[in-house]
Amino acid sequence: MAPRRTYRIGQIVPSSNVTMETEIPAILRAREAVAPERFTFHSSRMRMTHVTPEQLKSMDADSDRCAVELSDARVDVLGYACLVAIMSMGLGYHRVSEERLHTRTTENGAPAPVVTSAGALVHGLHTLGARKIALVAPYMRPLTRTVVEYLTHEGIQVLDYEALEIPDNLDVAAHDPAKLPGIARALRHTDADAVVLSACVQMPSLGVIEEAEQLLGKPVVSAAVCTAHQMLRTLGLPAVAPGAGRLLSGAYAESPLPHREATAR
Repeated sequence: MAPRRTYRIGQIVPSSNVTMETEIPAILRAREAVAPERFTFHSSRMRMTHVTPEQLKSMDADSDRCAVELSDARVDVLGYACLVAIMSMGLGYHRVSEERLHTRTTENGAPAPVVTSAGALVHGLHTLGARKIALVAPYMRPLTRTVVEYLTHEGIQVLDYEALEIPDNLDVAAHDPAKLPGIARALRHTDADAVVLSACVQMPSLGVIEEAEQLLGKPVVSAAVCTAHQMLRTLGLPAVAPGAGRLLSGAYAESPLPHREATAR
């Protein structure tokens, strides 16, 4: 019997993020129950405590160092785990970030493909064929509008959204995920193709994704679920994991990666 391949998953995370290092491992551990591959998890941190444009910009400048550190560990894929940090840097910036950080790993002699949670959310929604969505975000209203504008630029219409306006990043992590399906149900989602239950990798939602799908009657994703999906496809693996909703159900297990030259649809 052939040995099981083990993949090293690298993540660049804000210093105050305590969720992405639980949800991504949870998704991939669930996958280990139905597939032969195994995963280990490795992180490097960028300083950020409050979700403000100033701290986000300062934090993003630190991502190059983190990419180099993780490439020292010879990770197989590298995830940038802060959606709004990317989106606040300008329309389409996830492509710039992914290319730059990949270049840093190549210069360090250990090239690793890079997935940003911002780009993964865009790609996950396109994979679902979701042109119209509703979303929930923990950010202050101006930053939530930045997310809406970013998605609009990528050809995704946001019909309605809820900004929970939680400024402290640890408070974002402490938000009760059990409340999210009810918050999403209150949105104008009837004409939406999908719902984003958490447009933030710090706000936990994994445990209620499938409950929300049953409640709303349509696909429900989060930034973390989309990141896991794109990480798996980037590794050339079928994107399947139990308990993470429609995107990882197996229906999109072999979906193609985004074209690097693509911009808005």
